[in-house]
Amino acid sequence: MKKVLLASACLFALAAPASAADLAARPYTKAPIAPAAVYNWTGFYLGVVGGGAWEESSTDPKMNGGFVGGTAGYNWQTGNVVFGLEADGAWADVSASVTGATVVPGFGVATATLSSKTDAMGTVRGRIGWAVNNVLLYGTGGYAWIDNKVTLSALGVSVSDSKWHSGWTVGAGVEAFFAPQWSVKGEYLYRSFGSENYFSNLGVPVASGTINFHTVQVGVNYHFGGPIVAKY
Repeated sequence: MKKVLLASACLFALAAPASAADLAARPYTKAPIAPAAVYNWTGFYLGVVGGGAWEESSTDPKMNGGFVGGTAGYNWQTGNVVFGLEADGAWADVSASVTGATVVPGFGVATATLSSKTDAMGTVRGRIGWAVNNVLLYGTGGYAWIDNKVTLSALGVSVSDSKWHSGWTVGAGVEAFFAPQWSVKGEYLYRSFGSENYFSNLGVPVASGTINFHTVQVGVNYHFGGPIVAKY
């Protein structure tokens, strides 16, 4: 019996390598390629914006100050070209004042202060740009407005008048996604507004003349709908 078991063991040892050699080799498979993120700018977005403004004028003092507000817009992308519509509105504190001597009827010469302050501003603009994945370079232009107040103070008395100025704006900017649905932008806008007559109700209308602003602003936008798609 021992001889039979020994012979069987030897036979199994010799047959095992031959059986292993007859097995087919495992097929080689490549590791899956990780998906690359491709950004699509199409969709609706909301954001916040803030910056600074300074008046372009040949005389001093020039209005200057800051503003902060909100933004809403929509983009359409075809190929690398992005079209968009955007509206923004902001609370502002852009002002200037001048003090000097003036003649007050029935009183004589008195010190008076004339100040002008833009309390709010906004735009409704079209945008067109070129997208390179998550970065968008664009030009923009359209309608602009400000709410401006002029105040005259003399002899302890102040009178004010507010006017809505309409105009146009043109500029350019760059925007980039820094997270799946978040982008940051920087933008320059030149804004020009038509003249309005102040204090017409007092019978002494004062024309403001054209008001021109340079503005630089930054903003952060949240894009709805998930602007990222996977590409293999």
